[in-house]
Amino acid sequence: MSEVFFYHLERRSLEDVLPELLERTLARGWRALVRTESSDRAQAIDTLLWTFSEESFLPHGQSGDGDPSRQPVLITIEPGNPNGAEVLFLIGGATPDDWNAISFRRVVVLFDGRDNAALTAARSAWARVRELGHDATYWRQSPQGKWEKQA
Repeated sequence: MSEVFFYHLERRSLEDVLPELLERTLARGWRALVRTESSDRAQAIDTLLWTFSEESFLPHGQSGDGDPSRQPVLITIEPGNPNGAEVLFLIGGATPDDWNAISFRRVVVLFDGRDNAALTAARSAWARVRELGHDATYWRQSPQGKWEKQA
């Protein structure tokens, strides 16, 4: 079974949180697959990862940018795991190929707590993940913006 982390974004934006989580993933020696719901979002994430910090660089590419197996971080809207990632990041309502057959060490679901549709989708995913026996953890931001484990 996989670990599934649900990150409820309330005080910080996806643009603030995602690069930080990807840096932590790479620091562990893991590869990441960032799956989005649209090509527009994939392009925005690509731009973000090039520009988020002058002091840091996240090696990454998008599906279609050469050999995906060479990318430590791959951004895609497609199913599968073309870069052999250990961690799947789900953004903007993107879903795994099949919750029942997750082949990733960890899945990270990032959802906007100010969006009712995103909250509903995250609650549904939480219930499904728990029903299937995955190790699910729910993280919420404190008033200071620090991540606190809630469940």
